[in-house]
Amino acid sequence: MTSARLPGPTTMSTVPSPLSPAQTTAAVAGERLRLADWAAALSEQQWQTPSLCPAWTVRDVLAHLTTTTRLSLPLLAREAIRARGSFDRMEVNLAAARAQRCSTAELLRQLRASAASTRRFPGSSPLDPLMDLVVHAQDIARPLHLSCSSPAHVVTACLEHVVGNRFMGAPKRVAGLHLVSTDSGWTHGTGSARDGGEVRGPDLDLLLAISGRRAGLDALSGPGVDVLRERLRQA
Repeated sequence: MTSARLPGPTTMSTVPSPLSPAQTTAAVAGERLRLADWAAALSEQQWQTPSLCPAWTVRDVLAHLTTTTRLSLPLLAREAIRARGSFDRMEVNLAAARAQRCSTAELLRQLRASAASTRRFPGSSPLDPLMDLVVHAQDIARPLHLSCSSPAHVVTACLEHVVGNRFMGAPKRVAGLHLVSTDSGWTHGTGSARDGGEVRGPDLDLLLAISGRRAGLDALSGPGVDVLRERLRQA
């Protein structure tokens, strides 16, 4: 992947070439089909394993990933009222209901059927479904001690997207830190090793950590890791 360096007086930043709309749509389709094929080999016991998302099992996460192309405004309004205005509670409720209602085969079929769909959660950006798929694949795979990989350029694009995502809380988590990818050379932030703010590691682990997953910290190094760990602990 080619990159463009953006100069600045205090901020080092390497921004990956953005995915075009067509590339984003193709990447979302690829991730849905890849994850469905991967999950089809899981045992029923593995489907019931708690994921990295505290409220969800592996089945719940897969169910959540089938909802994004099937939501309607009336359904969202009804579920928002039921969840007393909590977005997180609404998502948990929607996923749990679908996980209970649908068989394993049905969830996999729905994920495959939605592969090429461009429908997404109201108010979300085109990259949000892609980021959701890449991160949630790790939410499933890591507790099972299995590998589930995504294309390198897709992971880097998601990393660049998430680091500035206020809805996910990433800017507050990484404030004052200098993130350095050991995979792609992507960088972000103002900190340094000298002032205790550098965090180095693979794109996927950086993505997990700045998305709020402590599991991403294990592969990271640098004096800023302790700062990031404490911020995740306090969240």
